[in-house]
Amino acid sequence: MNYQFSKTLEGFSSSAVREILKLTQGNSIISFAGGLPAEEYFPLEAVGEAFERVLQQGKNALQYGLTEGYTPLRESICRRMATKGMNVTPAEMLLTTGSQQAIDLLTRIYIDPGDVILVEKPTYLAALQVFKARGASIYSVDSDQDGMDLEHLAAQIAKHKPKLVYVIPTFSNPTGKAWSIEKRKGLVEICRKANVLILEDDPYGEIQFNEEERYPTIFSLDEHPHGSCVVYTSTFSKTVAPALRTGWAIGDPSVIRNMTRAKQAADLHSSSLDQQTLHQLLEHFDLDGHIAKIRYHYKERMKFMAGLLKEHNWPGVTWLEPKGGMFFWVELPENIKAEELLKQAVLEGVAFVPGSSFYAEEPQFNTIRLNYTHTDRETTVLGMQKLSSAIQNYSLQKI
Repeated sequence: MNYQFSKTLEGFSSSAVREILKLTQGNSIISFAGGLPAEEYFPLEAVGEAFERVLQQGKNALQYGLTEGYTPLRESICRRMATKGMNVTPAEMLLTTGSQQAIDLLTRIYIDPGDVILVEKPTYLAALQVFKARGASIYSVDSDQDGMDLEHLAAQIAKHKPKLVYVIPTFSNPTGKAWSIEKRKGLVEICRKANVLILEDDPYGEIQFNEEERYPTIFSLDEHPHGSCVVYTSTFSKTVAPALRTGWAIGDPSVIRNMTRAKQAADLHSSSLDQQTLHQLLEHFDLDGHIAKIRYHYKERMKFMAGLLKEHNWPGVTWLEPKGGMFFWVELPENIKAEELLKQAVLEGVAFVPGSSFYAEEPQFNTIRLNYTHTDRETTVLGMQKLSSAIQNYSLQKI
């Protein structure tokens, strides 16, 4: 058979994270690569009880459901969103198979081949995969520790006439940075004036280490939901469990309706069983208390890895301590190429993600992303020792 695949396939590239995770499967390799939450903090008992309550409701729990998603769960999420200053109804919300599907669905209904999307520099690599597969032209906006450079954003909008700006303003992947309120408001003002839609991706916003600091969602800073220039997406993957594969998107009703049409064509609806289980969990489980617990432990793990980074004190290596989320973004000396270092690291028994995968253009090859949430202290110590050995051996090979 001479298979004649679609040209769309040319836009797909393999995820660096997925390829690295393959290397770690079944091996004794310590992985700082994936954005994995810690299994020991999954609410296993509560999820089991919620699942049982769903099945006790009868066989209908196993039936097809609405494309928009299980209505009681959407109502519960709406109540949670209201506490963040986002007042929406279920009509302005679509439940998705993780927030990754929300990115894909919005891209399907809003972006044509050749349309321009602006992103942070660097940004989430799986979003870049979606945009490239759609045939979009992707350009970067310079960023500092407080968010996008607003002057450069305005210049890029004037130059490229984008249809969409994609951002992760709160504890971003990969850098862990949190935008200032000034940058958040500036983004809305600039994009609204230029009629550019904003996609706000917020999977990590609730993993906040300093409760006194305020990080309003960009969606909450704009008129909403009707006529909003922001589409907001989040997920339960980081706060409950990734396997439940439930995220949501909120925005203007016309945007949500069209995303729903695209979802119906893609998969009819996300798992009804998972959605009903999550609804039971939200109704009978202290999710906020659970989030407070993982915040505490993840902050402890972040501080511990920060201490090890200081202790190893690799020459020319810099990094910023994140205020939340799951990652350290580490910049190595310019003579170190992270892809080459990874090969040495795997030989030593440790893995990370090379940073070049997170750039839409002009990648920095001397950057790496380290996850601190998944490994316990003992494993983290050993992994950082192995990484230190890899850096030393790599440097010796370059002499």
